[in-house]
Amino acid sequence: MDTQSLNEAFFNFLTASPTPFHAVSAMAERFRSHGFIPLREQENWQLSPGNSYFVVREDGALIAFSLGSESPAAAGFRILGAHSDSPSLQIKPRPDARNQQLHQLGVEIYGGALLSPWFDRPLSIAGRVSCRIGDTLQTLLLDFRQPLLIIPSLAIHLDRKANSNRSINAQLHMVPIISHMISETFPDFKAILKDQIAREYPEKNAAEILGFDMFCYDWQPPCLLGLNNDFISAGRLDNLLSCFVGMQAMLEARGTGSRMFICNNHEETGSMSATGAQGSFPLATLERIIPDVQSRQISLSRSFFISMDNAHGGHPNFTDKADPLHTILLNHGPVIKINANQRYATSSFSKAVFQLLADEVQVKTQEFVMRNDMACGSTIGPLIASRLGVPTVDVGAPSLAMHSIRELTGSSDPSFLHRIILHFLNREHLPGEKR
Repeated sequence: MDTQSLNEAFFNFLTASPTPFHAVSAMAERFRSHGFIPLREQENWQLSPGNSYFVVREDGALIAFSLGSESPAAAGFRILGAHSDSPSLQIKPRPDARNQQLHQLGVEIYGGALLSPWFDRPLSIAGRVSCRIGDTLQTLLLDFRQPLLIIPSLAIHLDRKANSNRSINAQLHMVPIISHMISETFPDFKAILKDQIAREYPEKNAAEILGFDMFCYDWQPPCLLGLNNDFISAGRLDNLLSCFVGMQAMLEARGTGSRMFICNNHEETGSMSATGAQGSFPLATLERIIPDVQSRQISLSRSFFISMDNAHGGHPNFTDKADPLHTILLNHGPVIKINANQRYATSSFSKAVFQLLADEVQVKTQEFVMRNDMACGSTIGPLIASRLGVPTVDVGAPSLAMHSIRELTGSSDPSFLHRIILHFLNREHLPGEKR
């Protein structure tokens, strides 16, 4: 794909993926339409060399893999990793509140969200609902696809220090408005969900809503901006950009080796869940592909893992927040993330492998190291590496406004990352590969 076509496909994926559940559903549909065979963890697997498969854990995680002509037990896997979740506002189980004749919905902060950009933006709602339909329990994806909510700022006249010393109380100040009350009663949120189910699934009659995982999201679609369309502005770039690149590379790969794409949920909250990187999903899948313990360990020792998650770009208004010798620029290539205390899993060897792959497709790379006087973030790389024992490199597209409701990356950055990742999957032998 050229850069323009890749970005158009990426925008379509972003629009279809307002929540981790939608992102996994969109990826599953793409894999299915390209001949990947769906598997279920509740059933026996019959796997054959040369075929491609995918399996979904319903709480927002997916693993896709292709078995090469040579046994993966002998040749190992080329493994990609990303996460499906982004910081957001999750609607509480009993959200309905009334105040000043306004109907509001209580929300809980999901992940390390940057809160101030959520004010004064039209928000929509999406997620999943578990309901009893007839005698069955069904889970349905919902996306309202319209501006429904807003969190108004307090006027500066009422807080003269707003531009210098305003603090946000997540319980009191982050409560979106959904409607004006025209009577003493208003429909509760479950009634609103039932109406939406009737619109999206007219063939279903939801007798009872038993639970939901619904999130607010920025209603404004992704866009190119800048004098020469230099940048991409969108919600959930962290980390749907990596999900898209991993998926797209898996779909396009034509190499003869075995390859795998792991997409975990709950990275933004620590990855400790059944679908998080600290959970069982990756290893349980590999155990079913290669049941013999010794063969599986040999395969893992011959494997290589690229963990993809967005990296901090150098901010022109806050240059003091970056290490002066490791400034990261948008549209200048993927970032290799390095941390002496293994908050990133990159080693000198894994960095060298990624660097050689990038050189071979003529894509520049950058090196990120956090300032010593600032705390370093992390990603799924060290968690997967510690569980699988696989050489790992942490990389990502550079971005600004990370964890904001809208983030920024370079318009060439998805394409740069995609070129390297596709080459990684297609190359017959990796540099330094153990044979």
